[in-house]
Amino acid sequence: MSRIITVGEPMALFVAEQEGSLENVDRFDRFVAGAEVNFSIGMSRLGHQVTYITKLGLDPFGKNIEKFLQQNAIDTSYVTYDANNLTGMQWKEKVVSGDPEVFSARKNSAASHMDSETIANFNWEGFDHIHLTGIPPALSAGCREMVYELLKEARVRGVQISYDPNLRPGLWTDKQEMAQVINDLACRADIVLPGIEEGKLLTGKQDVQEIAAYYHAAGVKTVVIKLGAKGAFTSSEGEQFYTEGFHVDKVVDTVGAGDGFAVGVVSGILEGLAIKEAVKRGAAIGALAVMSPGDNDGLPDSDRLNAFIEDSLVKL
Repeated sequence: MSRIITVGEPMALFVAEQEGSLENVDRFDRFVAGAEVNFSIGMSRLGHQVTYITKLGLDPFGKNIEKFLQQNAIDTSYVTYDANNLTGMQWKEKVVSGDPEVFSARKNSAASHMDSETIANFNWEGFDHIHLTGIPPALSAGCREMVYELLKEARVRGVQISYDPNLRPGLWTDKQEMAQVINDLACRADIVLPGIEEGKLLTGKQDVQEIAAYYHAAGVKTVVIKLGAKGAFTSSEGEQFYTEGFHVDKVVDTVGAGDGFAVGVVSGILEGLAIKEAVKRGAAIGALAVMSPGDNDGLPDSDRLNAFIEDSLVKL
């Protein structure tokens, strides 16, 4: 079992019960959202221990989120509360195809007030891995400073780093600054996991090999480029290959698929799987994630994951 650190903004998520625009929907189901929440739950269900760093509002949603993390066996020792700012919230459409519209209320949220002081007393002892995304640096200058501190300390201590750009252009006032900051952070990681469109935007390259080469030139060891339903392209230690996506009978919600993919790749690497098997696991979890309405309720435990992979092989 590996011990993993992540940091992010968990939010209360309200998913529409019926199709239609958010302004016309009357009823919603409640979930917990956040890219790092999804990653944490996925890793926890596969038997890894995750410590989640965040700041929540001292409100009913914040308290519910901490309880939810604990129920999913995620360590909340570094979850703190802010009495002056609220927990972020999101509302999401129900759709039958394509990506749903998501509306967020997270400006000046409790999590956006994290900074280097948030991690001043963090105890790094015993951690193997840190997983970061491009979301916290977009929340505030303080959050960005904190992420740089975490990366710096991880490098000094030899803690393996995975980085998912997880671009949120709506959180940035300047797209050029977004690309510069996200690339600067990604190039300090061991494993980078961009989507193909993210890779094009961040590097200015159009080809998967060129995108991978861009990050390798900065010292990144493993680059896995997500290609949606088509699977992924991987470049690692001189080895390059494509991985096909898994068949999905019905797509319920695409949000969280990339986080599920990251769970598969990172867990596989930490468990000593060959990189091809780790990426295959990522593709399988990404497929399972799109079959459920919440962002993380479709993430599997080991038994369900193995059964899905075996069943898919039987159908070939």
